[in-house]
Amino acid sequence: MSKLSRRQLITTGLAVTAGASGLVVAAKLARGYGLVPPDSGGIYGPGETLTYAAQRLLTRHSLAREFSRSQISAKPFANGVAPLGDDFQRLQRAGFVDWRLKVDGLVAHPGSFSLADLKTFSRRSHITMIQCEEGWSYIAEWTGVPLSHVLEVVGAAPQATHVVYRSFEPDWWESIDMADALHPQTMLAHEMNGGELPVGFGGPLRMRVMRQLGYKSVKYITRLTVTDNLKQFGKGLGSASPEAGYAWFGGI
Repeated sequence: MSKLSRRQLITTGLAVTAGASGLVVAAKLARGYGLVPPDSGGIYGPGETLTYAAQRLLTRHSLAREFSRSQISAKPFANGVAPLGDDFQRLQRAGFVDWRLKVDGLVAHPGSFSLADLKTFSRRSHITMIQCEEGWSYIAEWTGVPLSHVLEVVGAAPQATHVVYRSFEPDWWESIDMADALHPQTMLAHEMNGGELPVGFGGPLRMRVMRQLGYKSVKYITRLTVTDNLKQFGKGLGSASPEAGYAWFGGI
């Protein structure tokens, strides 16, 4: 991905100050550099594009803030979910030994991994804040396997641009670009605060995208699909979020 020159950045900034017409100019410029989010259509499209392009150009390799153990929230907030049904309860009663993460798409070695398999992979822990668009937040320690390691194991294709991830919850799915998928803090978390990840917080397995709002950290992950074309998923907007009225890119 090419980077804008200083002059182009200044030009874009001046264009933005011009108002709506400036957003259109910035969006066209971002499109030329492949920095257009999948939900770029519609009335808010130029603004979504400008936000995404600016974040990728200026903070592509930035890290989410990490906290000390003493700052972990005493009472983290578990956002409610709809009942997960009999199949989930059966898996839970068995200690999730039959839980599987399927990985497919543009990969050399498609696979299906149990929780035990994932726990043998490279392991990382981060103490970070999860922030919700509804206004609540909390700090917790998340432990799991870096998504980048899983993509390395399955041999993600060089032309891949996004990773789509699906939940056990019906019709709930998300995607991130490769900048976030390969980011060192993005992980498939299976532990929280030193213990197994509680079901209320997404257990047995949830995505943690540390640099985006909480709705990108989907709970109950069961499948990853590596792709170079998001238009073939759902309504072509990149995830269930824009279909529900939220931005596809929820950068913090």
